Amino acid sequence: MILYFSGTGNSRYAAQVIESVTKDETASLNRLMRRDAGAAIKSERPLVFAAPIYAWRIPRAVESFIRAASFEGCKKAYFVVTCASEAGNAVHYAKKLCESKGLEFMGLASVDMPENYVALMNVPDRERSESIIRATTPQIFAIAESISRGAYISDYRPSFIDIIKSAVVNPLFYLLAVKSKSFRATDKCTGCGRCAELCPLNGIEIKEGRPEWNGRCTHCMACISGCPAEAIEYGKRTVGKRRYYNEGYNTKPASE
Repeated sequence: MILYFSGTGNSRYAAQVIESVTKDETASLNRLMRRDAGAAIKSERPLVFAAPIYAWRIPRAVESFIRAASFEGCKKAYFVVTCASEAGNAVHYAKKLCESKGLEFMGLASVDMPENYVALMNVPDRERSESIIRATTPQIFAIAESISRGAYISDYRPSFIDIIKSAVVNPLFYLLAVKSKSFRATDKCTGCGRCAELCPLNGIEIKEGRPEWNGRCTHCMACISGCPAEAIEYGKRTVGKRRYYNEGYNTKPASE
């Protein structure tokens, strides 16, 4: 089973490419998180977790879901992570997570995708984004073939700097940066509720036709990037900045 977490579509895209090769069932962790933190996952085939990298580790929301979930059937677990730079020492934490859940760690592979963290970074234009995706898609296919063969996947060895980033910078990132209080809706907001539908943590409520953020946030950028009216800003940092949203592999419907 392929389980993906995706805010702006990059990891969903990777999951869809893998699905096209393995012909395995795909499920959205975003949806599962909204429904049940202690979900029961049953799969007779290896588990494939597709997720982004947040500050050189997989998102805490994904870690928390895996810790709370129960897994029946095949115990092999692969991690395919998407990032705009590098994965740091994410492999170490993914392996420890598997050990804590009685899963057999089958490796972590990282693939480059367009930058999407609009709250802090500039995202590439459409042409550059498409170029990055075209260049990285063959790598995802190769990873999927390895998964189909039951082979171990790993494409890098963390450096000392990677270790520091994941161990020190990641906790600081969550402590200092991962807040929802700076999100706001502008006058362009139509009250469609799309942002609330996209939020994997049920962190947005629509009140009197306007979104309100309740503090549950993982900075996935789904709300700000998926808003059809581009009516959401993060303080003043995102005003006038380009948004990024990956619509999916082979134009597959992008529900979240």
